[in-house]
Amino acid sequence: MIIASIDIGTNTVLLLLADANIASKTLSPLLNEYRMPRIGKGLKQGGTIRKDRTEELFKILRDYKKIIDGHNTETVLVTATNAFRIAANADKIKKDIKDEFDYNVNIISGEEESEYAFYGAVPQSANDKLNLVIDIGGGSTELITGKYNKIKYRKSFQIGSVSSTENYLKHSPPNLEELENLDTALLKTFNEIKNKLAPDLTFAVAGTPTTISCMIKNLKEYDDKIVEGCHLSHSDLKKLSEELKLLTPEDVKKRFGKVMRGREDIILGGSLILLKVMELLEISDIKVSARGIRYGAIHKYLMNQNKNQN
Repeated sequence: MIIASIDIGTNTVLLLLADANIASKTLSPLLNEYRMPRIGKGLKQGGTIRKDRTEELFKILRDYKKIIDGHNTETVLVTATNAFRIAANADKIKKDIKDEFDYNVNIISGEEESEYAFYGAVPQSANDKLNLVIDIGGGSTELITGKYNKIKYRKSFQIGSVSSTENYLKHSPPNLEELENLDTALLKTFNEIKNKLAPDLTFAVAGTPTTISCMIKNLKEYDDKIVEGCHLSHSDLKKLSEELKLLTPEDVKKRFGKVMRGREDIILGGSLILLKVMELLEISDIKVSARGIRYGAIHKYLMNQNKNQN
């Protein structure tokens, strides 16, 4: 069966079309689409998603509907994360999506988001390992450890690539005080994980690590086949972060090309989050996964369907 999975994040809206098998609980990706409307721009807890961001979201969903309708799609899953969790007008937008597209938007909790990210990122070949998944979104960061699809630890931390940039890195390039304040905030936010998580393998998902991989490999355009499963070292990430501290968003676009479109102003914030987590856990090397919540949503759906048939 063909399943469409849409992930509405704080910064991105992603579409996956996959051929899924309920019996084996496996999926084969057919198509991935990426858009960056940044619906969480300027959004605070209890605030509202801006009208212009909502209009951009609906434009993307209309484009995606054409793609979905062009395939023999049986099921459409729509998952929304942090921006919808904290926005006062999320229920109204959810209703409008239902009215126009007949899509049911599943606004998942931070814990559910971490679970989806874990199931999406960890390959079956690594199931016998204790795996850590780092999912850096626009408004939150999820950390999850597990083995054999059994999650041992998961937590959603309220800082992401967009929120860290908007709240701390107000100048371009940022000044020393801003960088120090962000570092202090990251240490305070993630300090509880220090010496408490000791994974065999670590996977990083979402736009921050995938974009960083392209930057380090000097890929000017995103290539899923190259990015998936590639290694990212602490030393390479540290070197890149130091370079980014000296650049404006325009400099970043000129230096790294089209792959930065929509991320040129937030990639530093995201990279510093990833760097801090790696340092606190003394991780020298991670694997980058181009998969994530949209894959995890299908995995969860297949698990539920399999249970219903048994």
